[in-house]
Amino acid sequence: VQLQASGGGLVQAGGSLRLSCAASGRTFSNYVMSWFRQAPGKEREFVAAISNSGISTYYADSVKGRFTISRDNVKNTVYLQMNSLKPEDTAVYYCAAGILGTAGAKTYEYDYWGQGTQVTVSS
Repeated sequence: VQLQASGGGLVQAGGSLRLSCAASGRTFSNYVMSWFRQAPGKEREFVAAISNSGISTYYADSVKGRFTISRDNVKNTVYLQMNSLKPEDTAVYYCAAGILGTAGAKTYEYDYWGQGTQVTVSS
């Protein structure tokens, strides 16, 4: 599956952004979809995941209550609504697709990755 992330940008602390990740090539609804992020000099870290049906969602503690992951299996798109952004949220954000039952919070559990979109939060 091919993934194309978009929606990043520069925002002030306390602001909001909505990331999108459009999928093509395979049956989107077969995949768990997740967002990861990577700040300069740091390892890529898990942000949020959503089950293939959209019923179940999971979040890193650092974003719980501020970020919301959702998906539209008709439009083959997964979203990440980010509110109350903080400077420490600054990173390149990546979407990823993985197989139900194996995809979790580890990067090696995902088979497909988007190209990343930069999010910069100024203080």
